[in-house]
Amino acid sequence: MSGMSEQYKKQLCISGIKLLHYAAAITVFFLFWMLFRYGALLGVEDVGFRYNFYVAAGYTACLLFFSRTYNAYLLGYTRIRMLVFLQLLAQFFSVLIVYGVVSVAWNVWKAPFWFLPMLALDGALDIAWSRWGNGLYFKLFPTKKTILIYRSEQDRSRLGNLRGKPTERMYKITKELQYNGSFHELRPLLAGYDAVFVSGVNSKCRNGILKYCKEQGIPGFFLPHVGDVIMQEAVHVQAFDAPVLYVARSELRPEYRIVKRLFDIAASLIGIVILSPVMLGIALAVRLCDGGPALYKQVRLTRNGKRFQILKFRSMRVDAEKDGFARLSAGKEDDRVTRVGRLLRMCRMDELPQLFNILAGDMSFVGPRPERPEIAEEYCRTIPDFRLRLQVKAGLTGYAQVYGKYNTDPYEKLQFDLLYINNMSVLTDLKLLFATAAILFLEKSTEGVTKKA
Repeated sequence: MSGMSEQYKKQLCISGIKLLHYAAAITVFFLFWMLFRYGALLGVEDVGFRYNFYVAAGYTACLLFFSRTYNAYLLGYTRIRMLVFLQLLAQFFSVLIVYGVVSVAWNVWKAPFWFLPMLALDGALDIAWSRWGNGLYFKLFPTKKTILIYRSEQDRSRLGNLRGKPTERMYKITKELQYNGSFHELRPLLAGYDAVFVSGVNSKCRNGILKYCKEQGIPGFFLPHVGDVIMQEAVHVQAFDAPVLYVARSELRPEYRIVKRLFDIAASLIGIVILSPVMLGIALAVRLCDGGPALYKQVRLTRNGKRFQILKFRSMRVDAEKDGFARLSAGKEDDRVTRVGRLLRMCRMDELPQLFNILAGDMSFVGPRPERPEIAEEYCRTIPDFRLRLQVKAGLTGYAQVYGKYNTDPYEKLQFDLLYINNMSVLTDLKLLFATAAILFLEKSTEGVTKKA
C-alpha cells in the first residue's frame, strides 16, 4: 500500500464500500430465498442444497448487470433518493428474473410473498448505504475549484444549469470564461484550478486543454463535437507505416441483424398479446373522451430515409394541427393535449401501438427515435450531420431517451444516437431496454418545435 497514491487509496475505499453493499444485498437475497424454498433458515435438509448457491450466483450476475445498467452505485454524481430508487429497481428486476427462471425450471409457480419483505429490507439497506456512501464520498473527495470555458452563449447553454445539482458539491465553478483564442494565452489563466469544464472552444485550444489536464492530473470535462463521437468507432489499420484510423458507414453485423430482428418479432408479438386488453381499454377511453379516432398515424423516417406511418394512441385534439404547422408537444402547457392524452403521456402508454410498427419491421425496439420528415429537414438545414442518424432503423427507445431528455436539442440527440450506433450489440440493446424502465417513473419534460408544413 505504501506505493499507492492518495487518490488511488480513496478510489479503493469507495470500491470497498460499494462491494460491501453488493455483498449485503446478495446475503439478504440468499436468506429470503431459503425462506421462499424451505420456509425456514434452520433445519434444512442437505439434499439438493448446492442448488441454492447456483440460484444465488444467478441473482449475483443479474444484480451486477442491472446495477451497471442503472449506474446504481454512482456516488457523488447522483442524489440519494435517485441512488435508492435505482438500487431498488436493480434488486427488483434481479429477483423477478430469478423467480421466473426457477419457476419455469421447476414447472411450479409458488407465491413469491417472501420476496416482498426482502425488497422492503433492501430498501432500508439502500437508504442507509446511500446516505453513508455519499457522505463518505464528499469527505474523501473535497469540492474542486473549477473553471468553465466556453466559446459562445449557445455553447454555454448546452451544459445546462450546473447550479443546485449533486455535481456542484464536487465541482464548484468559481469562474466562467468566454474564450476562443489560443491555448498559449489561456494557460496562465488555468493555474490554481482543480478541474476544467469546456464547451465549444476551437480545436487547437481544446487539444491544449486536454494535454494540460493530463499533465497536471486534473479532471477535464469536454462537450464533444459530432466528429469526436464518430472517431470513437475508428479502427486502427496496421497496413500503413504511420498510425491510421479507419471509419466507414455503420452496418449491422449479419448475426446481430438476425438476432435483433428475431427479438423484435418475438418481443413485439408477446407484448401485443399480453397488452391487448390494456390497449383495447385505452382505445375505448380515447374514443369516449372526445369522440375522435383512437389511433393517430403520422409519417416518420427510418433507415436510409425510408418513410413509414408510425402508430400512436391519439393524445391531442383531432384539430391539433389544423393551421398546417408541424409541432412537437409544448409540454404541460400544451392545451392541445386531451385529459386522457395527458395521462397516457405521463406513463408513455401512447407509444404502445408502435409494437405493430416493430412487428412490421419499420422500427426496432432500440434505435434513434424517428423524426417527421419536415422537422428532420429543418434540423438538417442547421445541422447537416443530422442525416447520420438514418444509418440504422428507427427505434422505440435509445441513448437519447435514456441518457438525455425529451427536450434535448437536435445536436445532442444526434450525438446520443451516434454513440448508440458506435456501440450497437445485443448487450447494449438489453441494457437500454431495461434502462428505459427506470425513466418511465421520471417526469417527462417537453418543448415545442414549429415548422410550416
